[in-house]
Amino acid sequence: MKKRSVLFDTETTGVNPDNGDRIIEIAAIELINDLPTDNFYHVLIDPERDIPIEATRIHGFTIEDLQGKPKFKDIADEFLNFIQNDPLIAHNAPFDFKFVNLELKYINRPTLSLDRMVDTLQIARAQYPSSPNSLDALCRRFSIDLSERTTHNALLDCKLLSEVYIQLTGGRQRGLSFDNQTKEKIRKTYKKNHIHQPVFMKATEKELKIHKEFLNEKIPNALWNHFMDKN
Repeated sequence: MKKRSVLFDTETTGVNPDNGDRIIEIAAIELINDLPTDNFYHVLIDPERDIPIEATRIHGFTIEDLQGKPKFKDIADEFLNFIQNDPLIAHNAPFDFKFVNLELKYINRPTLSLDRMVDTLQIARAQYPSSPNSLDALCRRFSIDLSERTTHNALLDCKLLSEVYIQLTGGRQRGLSFDNQTKEKIRKTYKKNHIHQPVFMKATEKELKIHKEFLNEKIPNALWNHFMDKN
C-alpha cells in the first residue's frame, strides 16, 4: 500500500506571526513511501504588508517582487487540496505550522492538526545529538550540493530537504532520487538544477568517540561497543 505524505516549506516577512508577520512563499513536494514524486506545489503570495530588510536579506524578496501576486485567501483551497489529509513534513515544523495556521484563522478556515506534523529537525537531533542540524549542516553532512542556495527559497529548500529526508529515513538504501520529469520541472521553475545522488556516510572519529561515551553512560554492556572494539 502506498503511503502519501507532503514535505513543505514557507518563507515569511519575519519570524513572529503573532506580531503580524505573514507568509510570502509556500512550496510543497509529494512523497510516496517517503520518496519524492514529480508532483509539487509552489506559489508566491502578497503578504498585504511590508517586508523588513532583515527578511529580504534571508530570502531575497522585496514587497515589489510580490505586487500583483495572489493573497493567501486566494490560494488556500489549492494548497489544502494539494496537502489533502496526509502527514506534513518540514524542518523546524512548528514554525511553518504556526504561520500556516494563523493564515487559515485569518480567513476562518480550519487549522492543520498538529498530529500531522513530522519535524525533520527533531529527527536529525535524535540521530546526531552533538552535531549542528540546520538544513545547511545536514546537506553538508550528506554531501548534498548547496552551491545555488545563496538565499532561502521555499521550493529549493523543499527539494534539498527531501534529499535530506531520504538520508534520515534510510532512503539511500533504496537508491532512488528525483526522476527526470521532476528534475526538469524544478529546473524550469528556478532555471537551476540541484540533483544529488544519495551516498553512504562514514562516522568521524569524533562522532564515534561521542557515541561510545554515550553508550558507556547509558548502556554499559551494549553489543555495539564489543563490535567496535573488534574493528
